[in-house]
Amino acid sequence: MVRRSFEVIDIVEILEHWYAGRSKLVVAQSLGVDRKTLRKYVAPAEEAGFVPGGPPVTTEEWALYVRSWFPDLVVPELRSATFAECAGHHEAIREALATNHLSTVHQRLRDEHGFGASESSLRRYVAVALAGEARADRVTVLKDDPPPGEEAQVDYGRLGMWFDPEGGRRRALWAFVIVLSASRHLFVRPTLVMDQTEWVAAHVAAAAFFGGLPRRIILDNLKDGVLKPDLYDPKLNRAYAEFAHHYGVLLDPARVAKPKDKPRCERIVPYVRESLFTGRDVATLAGWRTEAARWSTEVAGARRCRPLEGAGPLAVFRATEAAALLALPATAFELARWSRGKVHDDCHVKVGKTLYSVPWRHIGETVDARATPATVAIYLRGELIKTHAFKARGRQTDFADYPPDKVAFLQKTPVWCRGRAKEVGPGCTELIGELLGINVLHRLRAAQGILGLAGRHSPERLEAACRRAMEAGDPTYRTVKGILAAGTEVAPEPEPTGSDTPAFLHGPQALVGAGVRP
Repeated sequence: MVRRSFEVIDIVEILEHWYAGRSKLVVAQSLGVDRKTLRKYVAPAEEAGFVPGGPPVTTEEWALYVRSWFPDLVVPELRSATFAECAGHHEAIREALATNHLSTVHQRLRDEHGFGASESSLRRYVAVALAGEARADRVTVLKDDPPPGEEAQVDYGRLGMWFDPEGGRRRALWAFVIVLSASRHLFVRPTLVMDQTEWVAAHVAAAAFFGGLPRRIILDNLKDGVLKPDLYDPKLNRAYAEFAHHYGVLLDPARVAKPKDKPRCERIVPYVRESLFTGRDVATLAGWRTEAARWSTEVAGARRCRPLEGAGPLAVFRATEAAALLALPATAFELARWSRGKVHDDCHVKVGKTLYSVPWRHIGETVDARATPATVAIYLRGELIKTHAFKARGRQTDFADYPPDKVAFLQKTPVWCRGRAKEVGPGCTELIGELLGINVLHRLRAAQGILGLAGRHSPERLEAACRRAMEAGDPTYRTVKGILAAGTEVAPEPEPTGSDTPAFLHGPQALVGAGVRP
């Protein structure tokens, strides 16, 4: 005997006959249903409090009750063993799908929980059991294309590993991609680094490629473009903000983790990787950029694009969007690199690979530096406090940034000492020359000290003291200072050798007469 299968409408018919007051035996005989089967389907109604002859219940209401009492009638697959196993992990599956792909969920269930059902079974279970639990953020709202010249979308995409001849090793090659939303015309610039300078330089190259820029650029929340992501008030990188101001465009960062905010750019990255990079080998980065520009025009520009009804993006760009772009500014954009740093106790702040001096009053402050190929400007809370000529590496020091008493030794060079000695006099010039002629660095401090004595003594006295020290054969700071302290820079008159007392002229006779023997 073939086993009869029941559907919702069959159970509803059984319940309606039973609820009308007919006995179960009569209903079973009338509908050709086994009495045990009839009791199985009537039991949930009795447990719910229904009794024959009760208040009227419509057919639609009975159908709702049946679907809730017997879900396997609605979804026959739930009767299978694989669906039963999936149902045992229902909550875990639902939570995991919120952050992972279904294939990853299946792999983790299999490895961590001994899950035996196949991935296809899990996929069917999700389609049936979780069909009503689709997340609202997965809903895609289709938007009309913006008018020509209104919008572009930009992002980075990884092309693959490439041997860099300059570095002598394999490195990841990335691509900056910008897509004009109206015409789908695109520009690609391969790169090995993704810092703020390269990010802005790629935009400048795109402006030159298109011959202009759209009024709005939608970008990802990369640190190269956006320092602080925020839906209403994002903080842009200063170099990127300068670019936007120069070209007159609006930068519109997408929401964090919302790739659907810039779908045209997200979808094009795999196409760029496969068509431009895969299977090709270009020797240099400059060669890659030349090839990418050619590919953007000749290959990507000629592709058949379904949203454009099969037309090529380059043809649509030339026909509708090229003239609608913002014109390029008359002056070229000066690419600058902004950075932040702290002024250390040596009055220097590091910008790139170079140390630049800052006035000593700002020690301990955090300053902003704007570096261009020509100059480095340092700002404190928006106010310019120092400007230097650019230097690739090393140290750039202005001694005027130090306290005067801290740099006296460095400022009073041997040349300065010799010049100052000439102003004092020839004796001082000779003495300073004698000191610096022996060992410039070792005797520089002594020479500075001797010349510093002119601040406490007159130049005439210092000159005389230097001559006196040279005459004594001891041209040192200690000797000159001692001479000035003792006031002996001028030599005294020589003392007389005789006496002023009149001579005793009585002769030897007088001495004998006085009792003195000759």
